[in-house]
Amino acid sequence: MEFKDYYKALGVAREAPLDEIKRAYRKLARQYHPDLNKEPGAEARFKEIGEAYEALKDPEKRAAYDSLGQGFDAGQEFQPPPGWDTGFEHAGAGSPFDAPDFSEFFETLFGRGHRQSAGRGTFQARGEDHHAKVQIELEDAYQGAARTISLRAAELGEDGRAHLRERSLNVQIPKGVRPGQHIRLNGQGGPGLGGGPAGDLYLEVEFKAHPLYRVEDRDVYFDLPVTPWEAALGAKVKAPTPAGPVTLTIAAGSQAGTKLRLKGRGLPGTPPGDLYAVLQIALPPAASEEAQRLYSEMAATLAFNPRTRLGV
Repeated sequence: MEFKDYYKALGVAREAPLDEIKRAYRKLARQYHPDLNKEPGAEARFKEIGEAYEALKDPEKRAAYDSLGQGFDAGQEFQPPPGWDTGFEHAGAGSPFDAPDFSEFFETLFGRGHRQSAGRGTFQARGEDHHAKVQIELEDAYQGAARTISLRAAELGEDGRAHLRERSLNVQIPKGVRPGQHIRLNGQGGPGLGGGPAGDLYLEVEFKAHPLYRVEDRDVYFDLPVTPWEAALGAKVKAPTPAGPVTLTIAAGSQAGTKLRLKGRGLPGTPPGDLYAVLQIALPPAASEEAQRLYSEMAATLAFNPRTRLGV
């Protein structure tokens, strides 16, 4: 995916205030409007101008774009880093940003969705609900936890530019919460108008990458290394779980990829998920002459060909 330089598309500096961006857009939109300009490429240029203006006219979009766009040139290969939008507070439901039919670059950064009005035309109105993604530890979902989170929100400054405002909130992580679920904080959204109540803040939960475990719905998986003799002969081995170590029985003749199910040891809930240990055969290194001799002896004695079923 190619990076798009929206400032270059409109011919303005990154520090340009909003009114300068609006003037540049109006001028270029008239110049390249397909109804007025029949030259080849005018329609594509008109779409490029419209997309750039859509990204830069809105404080939330512009702040997000600015946070990623430093150091990239137009046309350069680009992928946003994983979790780049975590902690970015925005108004409206669904995606943080509106996204008409624009480029892949635009949709990758801003998603698709529609803002929902909070009734700004009335004298008294409830504030807009705000949304943000937050990342938590898997262990927090097992036990529940009190955490302090930091959020960033875009707001227009006196210079007409979008600036990021940070705030910290104390949040109670409920036991059994899953990725994609929302934690609702009453009254922590946008302020009401005319004395109306504030909106709510909805935190969409994501799990931080864990060195051991991976989550699928309510089930949790982890890889359990076993030696060839433990897999072949059977054994009892210690294994980690988010709630503490347990002893598992490895059946004789177990193969790599075998799943051992620990019922009810996944994410808490009604019903709770399961925990699966996925067996992985770990080979001892042939780092010494003795180890090499044993491997050679095993090869000669067992005469085992794991590729027989492949016909070779």
